[in-house]
Amino acid sequence: MGWVVRLIEMGTDKPARSVDVLEFGQPRDFGDIASLGLTLAEAKQLMARVQQAVVTAQAHDHAVLRPNCSSCGGTCHIKDWRQHQVATLFGAIEVRLPRFRCIGCGHTETGVGWPSHCRSTPELDHLRAHLSALMPYRVAAGVLAHLLPVEVGKNHDTLRSHTLKIGERLRDAAAVKPVAAASAITLTVDSTFIRSCDEGERHLEVRVGNVETSDGGRQVFASVARSDTDIAELIRRNLETAGRTGETAVTAFTDGCPGLQSMLAEAGITTPPIADWFHIAMRLQHAKQAASGLSTDEPRRARAKTAIVAEVERLHWRIWNGKARDAQLTLERIRKFMHVFKGERGHRTKGVPSRKLWHALHEVDDYLRSQSARLVNYAKRHRAGLRVGTSVTEGTANFLVNRRMNKSQQMRWSRQGADLLLHVRCAVYNGALCVGFGHLFEVAANSDLPLAKAA
Repeated sequence: MGWVVRLIEMGTDKPARSVDVLEFGQPRDFGDIASLGLTLAEAKQLMARVQQAVVTAQAHDHAVLRPNCSSCGGTCHIKDWRQHQVATLFGAIEVRLPRFRCIGCGHTETGVGWPSHCRSTPELDHLRAHLSALMPYRVAAGVLAHLLPVEVGKNHDTLRSHTLKIGERLRDAAAVKPVAAASAITLTVDSTFIRSCDEGERHLEVRVGNVETSDGGRQVFASVARSDTDIAELIRRNLETAGRTGETAVTAFTDGCPGLQSMLAEAGITTPPIADWFHIAMRLQHAKQAASGLSTDEPRRARAKTAIVAEVERLHWRIWNGKARDAQLTLERIRKFMHVFKGERGHRTKGVPSRKLWHALHEVDDYLRSQSARLVNYAKRHRAGLRVGTSVTEGTANFLVNRRMNKSQQMRWSRQGADLLLHVRCAVYNGALCVGFGHLFEVAANSDLPLAKAA
């Protein structure tokens, strides 16, 4: 006993055509779980045979047609036939395509509107780019060859080439107009670094950003500094895609980097960006850790430590509640206790705690002075359910850049290759790569909650 897979053409006025695609032999022993159903090799062979049969039928129906001449409008007849190989998602197929010739003017028509030098289908190109965006090129090529009957275009260099070509198209693509305009948009921008393969340059700066709407929608974008990507134009395009209009209120967040602030100004963000709470909180955390490590070997030092810890907590409260101008009062109070720790000895590797505390407080003071014009009442914004910093962008830098291009991967990147790959990764997460791949962000009412579902 055996099985025959047969395709039968239906729904035509002509007699139904059928073709035997694949024949299977005697079914294996059902008692062995490893023999259950088709094997991967049989399934790949079946998909490849079905694909070839369907494409052959399509080519046969196409050959019956007689296109009109694009030059004079006359009727064309078949001139000759050409063999054409195309890589598809289910294997490479050989197709016999006719070329047509106009009887009147002798103009040649191809009969198909395929792009010039077409060697693969768009679906296969997008799947290769999708996999390459989420994993190393060599691993993506292995996954593709293991699961699908792909016979050509599965080399990792081929995947890299196709992925970067799609990245170029995405970089130069126009903004997609949304269905509805957004009433409010929150824009957060930060930067991270990846290793460079260029001689004389150890790292490449990557600008990463989030565009979030009031209804929970989210777009991410990224580009490498000093690449062919115009970062200001990229920001404007993502704002337009999110639904920005002349009436939309845009609130921007950055750290203290002047380059990011000037970049937002070039993109048309006229309102000064708010200093994000995340970077302030990190500096305060360093001060808290240093204060908790102060010595208590003497009673007066123990009392001084208690007072200093309380003052550092008060400093945190003042900045959080928009009273950063009073931070100098806290620093002056802490200064009065510091003489108690004069002569304090630190650990051989950890240093002197009092010196570390004073250094951390100076960092907080310098940061507050440089960002004084961009500080707000963070507690009030938080109670209103509004964003207070770029912590979401820190997470974006992790899953968008570091997880693919830094962590546990000894990779070095060229400026152009990293930039184009980032455009593809952003398109994957934004659901803009192609129709078959959806948005990877959950839409949530609370703007603090949206996270990526996968990396």
